[in-house]
Amino acid sequence: MARPRFVIEASEAESMAKQSGLTVVQLLPSLVTSAQSLARVPISKFHVGAVGYGSSGRIFFGVNLEFPGLPLHYSVHAEQFLVTNLSIQSEPRLDYVAVSAAPCGHCRQFFQEIRRAQDINILITSDESGDDENDKSCGQFSPLRHLLPRPFGPEDLLGEDVPLVLEKHNNALSFINKPETFGDDLISHALEAANRSHAPYSQCPSGVAIMDSEGKIYKGWYMESAAYNPSMGPVRAALVDYIVSGGGGYEQIVAAVLVEKEDALVKQEQTARLLLQTISPKLEFRVLHCK
Repeated sequence: MARPRFVIEASEAESMAKQSGLTVVQLLPSLVTSAQSLARVPISKFHVGAVGYGSSGRIFFGVNLEFPGLPLHYSVHAEQFLVTNLSIQSEPRLDYVAVSAAPCGHCRQFFQEIRRAQDINILITSDESGDDENDKSCGQFSPLRHLLPRPFGPEDLLGEDVPLVLEKHNNALSFINKPETFGDDLISHALEAANRSHAPYSQCPSGVAIMDSEGKIYKGWYMESAAYNPSMGPVRAALVDYIVSGGGGYEQIVAAVLVEKEDALVKQEQTARLLLQTISPKLEFRVLHCK
C-alpha cells in the first residue's frame, strides 16, 4: 500500500494540472478532499484539509491532528500543519491555499509569521465561509487581508532584517554538556532543529528529534507567533515531519530528544514530556541544554 503523500513535486503538479485542463493553482481545490482524508481526528471526527502552493511550484498538504487524553489546545490545525510542512521542506514562500473550512482566527494569526502574509491567496471550498454576503473567499481565491483586515504581526514587533518562519534560521546554538551515549544521530538532529527554530519574541529556541522503531529520525522546531498562543511547539512540529514522512501509529515512536536553553523563560520540557508520553508511553525521553 502506497504511503500518503503530503508533498507533490512541481513537475508532477504541472502534469496533473495539464491533464485536467487547469493551471496548478486551479487544481488546488480539487485536492482538498484528498487532504481531508489524511487528518487524524479521533475526538471531533471533523476532517480539515489545506492544500498550499509554494513559490517552488510544489504542492503541500496540511491536515488537523488531535490527541486523545490531552487538552484540546494540543491539537494541530490544518493550516499550522501546512506551514510546518513548508518549513520542513525548506519552501521559502506560500502563495495560495485552498482549505476545506474557513481558517479560524488562530490560523489567520499563524499565517502572519510568513513575510507578506496579507498577499497569500485563500480559497474556502465549503459553502459556509460566513454570513457576510460580500465575503468573496468562498469559491474563489482572495487575499488573506480580506480575512484579517487589521492584522497584528511581526512587523509590529520585529525589525525588517529578522528572518520569519519560512526563511533561513541559524541560532548558532551549541550543547552545554553533550552526553556520551543515547544516540548521537538523534542528538545532532535535535540540535539542528533547535538551530532552525523561529523564536524571535522570546529568544527561547528549541528543537525535537524523534526516532521510530526502525531507527528513522524525524525532527521539528519551535515556531513562535507574535500573538503567542498560536505558536507551534517542537514536538507537534516533529510529529508533522513523522506523518509527512510516512510514519504510522504514534506508539512506533521509541525515543525523543528535546534541545532548549537551560535558562529559557519559555520552556518546552514539561509540555513535550506530557505529549510524548501520552501518545507513546514506553518512549525514552531526554532533555539536553544548549547555549
